[in-house]
Amino acid sequence: MSPDPFLVLYQRDDCHLCDMALAELAQARVPEFDSVFIDDEPALEPRYGQRVPVLRDLAADRELDWPFDAAAVVRWLAG
Repeated sequence: MSPDPFLVLYQRDDCHLCDMALAELAQARVPEFDSVFIDDEPALEPRYGQRVPVLRDLAADRELDWPFDAAAVVRWLAG
């Protein structure tokens, strides 16, 4: 049995899409994840600046870009 993925949600402060993504993650009952605000991490701007919110599975080295809904998240996690 594999351990739960280590998930990170890359987002911005005051981001309506990020708020929507958080709601979808809650609806999908996503296991615990970290939030990284790219506004606080200038090195992440080139990679995620135009893409946030992005859910990243660090263990599997894969990403789910917005837009996504709860069903898409569940499918992605089952991966």
